[in-house]
Amino acid sequence: MSGGSPFVLKLGLINIKPRTPQRERADTLGDIESPHNFSISLMPGELQRMLDSSVMNNSGLFGSSFHGGVGDTTSLCDRSVIEQMDIFKEKADTLFPQFLEVLQARTNDSEVFDTIKDLIHTCSAILDDCVKDVQRGSDNRTKSKVEWLELECKTWKLLYALYQDRILLQSAEQGMDDIPTMGCSEKEVISQLYNCNSTLREYQLIIDWLEACYEKKMTGPQIGHTTDRTVAWENTLFQLKKQQQIAFGSGAEIVKSLDPDAPTREKKPLHTLDEEDNMRLSRCIFEEIRQGRIDEAMALCKYCGQTWRAAILEGWRLHEDPNYEPVHGNSKEKIPIEGNPRRDIWKKCAWMMADSKKFDEFTRAIAGTFCGHLESLKSLLNNSWEDLLWAYLKVQVDIRVESEIRANCPKPYHPMPEEYWNAKMSMEQIFDELLVHNDAAVRDYAQSKVGIIQKYLILDNITELLQQIRRWIEEDQLLDSKDSSVSSHMLRFLTHIVLFMRQIGRVDKEETADRIIAAYVECLIQMKDAQLVAFYTAALPGHMQVSLYSKFLETLNETPARQAALEEAMNAHLDVENITRHAVETIRQKEPAETDVQQMQDEPLQHGDISSFDQHKIKSLEWLTFLPTQRGELLWQGNAMIRSFLAENKMECVRAVYDMIPQDSLSHILNIYGSKDNFPCREDCSIKEYLSYKVYLAAIDSFNEWSRLYHNRPKEPQLVTAGANFTERMASEHKEQVYRGELNRWKVSLEEQARVCRDSLFNVLLFPEKGWLIDPDTPKDPANISPIIWENRQIQLDKIRSICIPEITLLLHKVLHLSEDYQGCVKLADEIASENRQLYKVYTKHKLAELLSKLAESSLELLNKKLDPWGYPVTV
Repeated sequence: MSGGSPFVLKLGLINIKPRTPQRERADTLGDIESPHNFSISLMPGELQRMLDSSVMNNSGLFGSSFHGGVGDTTSLCDRSVIEQMDIFKEKADTLFPQFLEVLQARTNDSEVFDTIKDLIHTCSAILDDCVKDVQRGSDNRTKSKVEWLELECKTWKLLYALYQDRILLQSAEQGMDDIPTMGCSEKEVISQLYNCNSTLREYQLIIDWLEACYEKKMTGPQIGHTTDRTVAWENTLFQLKKQQQIAFGSGAEIVKSLDPDAPTREKKPLHTLDEEDNMRLSRCIFEEIRQGRIDEAMALCKYCGQTWRAAILEGWRLHEDPNYEPVHGNSKEKIPIEGNPRRDIWKKCAWMMADSKKFDEFTRAIAGTFCGHLESLKSLLNNSWEDLLWAYLKVQVDIRVESEIRANCPKPYHPMPEEYWNAKMSMEQIFDELLVHNDAAVRDYAQSKVGIIQKYLILDNITELLQQIRRWIEEDQLLDSKDSSVSSHMLRFLTHIVLFMRQIGRVDKEETADRIIAAYVECLIQMKDAQLVAFYTAALPGHMQVSLYSKFLETLNETPARQAALEEAMNAHLDVENITRHAVETIRQKEPAETDVQQMQDEPLQHGDISSFDQHKIKSLEWLTFLPTQRGELLWQGNAMIRSFLAENKMECVRAVYDMIPQDSLSHILNIYGSKDNFPCREDCSIKEYLSYKVYLAAIDSFNEWSRLYHNRPKEPQLVTAGANFTERMASEHKEQVYRGELNRWKVSLEEQARVCRDSLFNVLLFPEKGWLIDPDTPKDPANISPIIWENRQIQLDKIRSICIPEITLLLHKVLHLSEDYQGCVKLADEIASENRQLYKVYTKHKLAELLSKLAESSLELLNKKLDPWGYPVTV
């Protein structure tokens, strides 16, 4: 009601009461002369229709004036709904970190049930906030999510109640023999039965849970809305006492007596208003009983003047006479007897009342609750899974209690009908009946995920529960994200159930549990919360930790976020080195997707630019720079990336990869192993490969600088004409002097750069230790590297040598040739043909022919200078 018009609230506070003798006298004090009372009492249904009509008229009046003043109400409404959804999502999503805080606060296995209590309190607090928002007005999607939180809270309470009994009480009972109960009172027999029979105790726990979770679904005025503390059937009493003074009485003939059995005995109704009050009272009594509030139901009967109904509700209590106890044997004071000594007769009468069609459905259900009459309960509670389960279990408990009493109490009992004993069922049979119930709502709940979870928790069939959860997750992964049936909050709920079951030792198949937790981690990865991902990843086996957390690392691009993720991983004791290595390898080996290819086609890169796909690869190396112990891995991964980019002729990417490797990496590796002799095979080879790329990049940069200088020769100024005046001639001579100075400086710089470039290029060709990109001789085998990976690396190195060495040689020849060092050009042939490094082996016939052609050009220049083809003077 809080979400409706304010007028409804005000009218709801009016206490409407039926006409009573007391009120009649008070209303007629001002008109003593009138012999009759012509006032007409409104029926509750008529009153409700009038109120509804008034509210509709008022809301229509306000609605028309409001819409007349606002132009775009739809957009305002849409924005309001979106804001409400965002607020709800923000509140509900706080459950993720709050559940984490609960688990982190209680790490001891002995506190497992305290953990569940904290989870219940956490979930309930968020639920209360969300319910307040819904009451202020929300859309259906928000209400459905609030309903899910309510179901989650209920399920946590069920789990707590059942497994606290199963783990703590039942474990303590193991090895204890049942104590004989012959000759004891009914109360003592059942007390010992509850202590010894865990099945019955679980039934009662489920009943208590269902009663605690009950929500009033029956609408209509409550007792306090239509009557006050009064006598029973006041309208019938008033009409019977003053039949001659009533202008408008009840239209039908009513009872002549007012004893409780009068309507049944005379087969006549009460006054119409009393019939409605009776029905309303029966409904309210049953609602109290459905909530387990029997004392409140009795108080309600007394409040309405029907004390006999309160007395009836006492008849089910178990009998016990404490005066027979030895402790009271010497006492002269008599202690009151508890319970009903004729409970069997009361129960048979209650059965007959529940089985009779003469009473309304609520009265029958009230009697059926205490005598185990299932049909009377099922006929009323036929559209709710929880209500029906409550009805079934109330009957099962009643039958088992009655059997125990009649088997152990030395007293004759009135027999119960055969139908009573035939209603005994197992929990499995109850759930089977609920699964095929006639009502669609009951079937839907029984087949829903929450219904199935609650079913398996009650049956204590955790193996099947985990298998079912895994099937849900696998089926959900095949669907589109928009059609997902397993939400993030459901995954949170399911995962914490799995963690609880694992902690108490109820998980038989760890693989299934790991798969469920992994699905939750994948959900958390989308939220990009490092603390959550790290904590729940730590609950998985090592190989899954590496794959999942590395998948999370792949989504992070900013340096602060990456540092935070690694800190959380170390706090959770994850294998950080293997995780980062796996993440870099995965990104490095990733092929461009169709979207990446399309983007590169739509936006051609300018010279020197790097595509976003390649940038992502290069940036991934940063994961290996945070820990000094991973510098060896950094060189290994960086070298592999450089090989790939060199094969694709992406020099800018090669240079970017080289820049990602800190300059102090070699010193860190040396500090770790102490000396070069202690280097493992992989680190030794990685260092030489890294130095090879360093020399190669230095040579390319040096050549580029020489090429820039060579093509930036100072321009010669234009000479003045013969008829130029003095000023023009002086300016021309000045320009000529400046040009000659710049030309001399250029020649010196070019000559110096040519020397540096020549040395840099020769550093590649004359690289020490067998040559450029050739692994050093080491007696150690590469550890933790498969032979296939090592063989592929050797193939890649050979391929790069065959590409780069001929290229470097041609660049060196170009520098020497343009520097007019023709003799140096010819000597290149000696270096290529040398057996020391065997550079000629990297040449193909085509590339070798190209080199020989260039060398021939240099030899021709030597011949033009009157020298022999090798640059030596010609001797005659």
